[in-house]
Amino acid sequence: MKLKSIYWLSITFSFLITGCSKNVIANTSGPVNTYKNVAFSMQKVNEPHIPNNTVSIKDFGAVNGGYVLNTKAFADAIEAVSKKGGGKVIIPPGIWLTGPIILKSNIELHAETGALIKFSTDKKLYPIIETSFEGLNTWRCISPIYGKNLENVAFTGKGVWDGSGEAWRQVKKSKLTEDQWKKFIASGGVLNDKKDSWYPSEQYLKGAKGADQNVRPDLKTKEEFEAIHDFLRPVLVSIQNSKRVLFDGPVFQNSPAWCLHPLMVEDLIIRNITVRNPWFSQNGDGLDVESCKNVIVENSSFDVGDDAICIKSGKDKDGRDRGIPCENIIIKNNIVYHGHGGVTVGSEMSGGVKNLHVSNCTFMGTDVGLRFKSTRGRGGIVENVFISDIFMVDIPSQAISFDLYYGGKSIAETLAEGGNKITTKIVPVTEETPQFKNISIKNITINGAYQAVFLQGLPEMNLENIEISNLIVKAQNGFSIIDADKIKLNNIKLDIEKPTVFEIYNGKNISFENVEFNSTSSKAITIDGPASQNIDFSSAKNLDLSHKTVLGQTVPKDAVKF
Repeated sequence: MKLKSIYWLSITFSFLITGCSKNVIANTSGPVNTYKNVAFSMQKVNEPHIPNNTVSIKDFGAVNGGYVLNTKAFADAIEAVSKKGGGKVIIPPGIWLTGPIILKSNIELHAETGALIKFSTDKKLYPIIETSFEGLNTWRCISPIYGKNLENVAFTGKGVWDGSGEAWRQVKKSKLTEDQWKKFIASGGVLNDKKDSWYPSEQYLKGAKGADQNVRPDLKTKEEFEAIHDFLRPVLVSIQNSKRVLFDGPVFQNSPAWCLHPLMVEDLIIRNITVRNPWFSQNGDGLDVESCKNVIVENSSFDVGDDAICIKSGKDKDGRDRGIPCENIIIKNNIVYHGHGGVTVGSEMSGGVKNLHVSNCTFMGTDVGLRFKSTRGRGGIVENVFISDIFMVDIPSQAISFDLYYGGKSIAETLAEGGNKITTKIVPVTEETPQFKNISIKNITINGAYQAVFLQGLPEMNLENIEISNLIVKAQNGFSIIDADKIKLNNIKLDIEKPTVFEIYNGKNISFENVEFNSTSSKAITIDGPASQNIDFSSAKNLDLSHKTVLGQTVPKDAVKF
């Protein structure tokens, strides 16, 4: 099946002509700036060491033009420098069609300006392997770029790596124009019974039925997975259980599923790259850093179909059994355009996340800005998160979102179905209970959002110790605070369209200091819930909020202080 997209062809060649420099920020920060103002102890991240040997894929018979399969030329070039102890493989300007590239240790793949590496749409070239996807142990097609148990791997240059994702992905009609939808139908594939989703093949549609998100936990054998081969779309770049990995310079785009997926990597540096997927790309994440240690993500841009920069550590029992957290992570100086979340933690966080620094990032039109998500069954602890100097414009849903009832849908889809629900059901705390605590968010500017801040924990495990300070917001809706404990709001200035600015349900130990808002309504603040306690408005910018607050009948006496 072939599907040509004028959009991707024109945009790709604009990158080739300009050398991709337009959307990539130069790496001028240096190591001193990278580690500046990081609030936790972290050693310098080690870069890969690549021996001084160089070959070109053209030396091994690679043919430019995009019509000759160059899989063997890539493999032979990598093998040649590997035999010398490692080195640089140069991909010169041109269009280079290839099947999967299997990485080896001590290898740098250098895609020069003007190089376009285009992966074949022939799915028979991608055998299924045992791997991890969406935090679960499963079988998937091997990734176009794949490596495991490696040391010293680098991707450099200003070339473009294209995963030909259009041949792999399901597409929802609601995300396309009428002309785009007609082109997908004309290209082949099949529609579901409702005629509102397009699938690349009958085999894909068969695989999608009974899936948990995009994984089939009911299947056990390789033969069973092979029967739904087309459904098992891979991430573009999969590097697992490795050390010292660098991405510096290239464009990575059009992935079958997620774009970049470093899994259990120690010493990971991602800088000066551009990650792009169509906004309608199903599960078209930009970067998913999973169970990695000592990570830098800086000076890069993301424009994708799902979460842009995502921090993960495995899902449910598989993630807890692995037991490897994502830790010591610096995310600085990045731009996110479209995406479900600018920087996201979860929902697969069962191994835990700790020591995360995010600063000086800009989100423009991203569905959600800062997104934290999980659900009962995950387990894991997210703690010691420090976020500062974030600038957001035109956020169509929640600018800052904590949702511990995540059900696999985007916030936009959740809002379209009536929004987040409040539940009073308390279940026992076990190893399956997720926990989010000790999170600092400061120096945030939001110019345009459906909602400024949404904080929702679990009745049995509240969000805990979250401080939001120096926040300036213009939005339709203000704050929702549900099942949260030790919430400190300091130096907050809100310009909110709706008359009710704060909705608090079962909030505990909440303090307001220097909080300003524009609402004059007698219902500017609503408080409800029998677990409410120690909500302190006494330092709220010399305002007497008692005349702007409505207390529900279940709120205990003396729970609120004015």
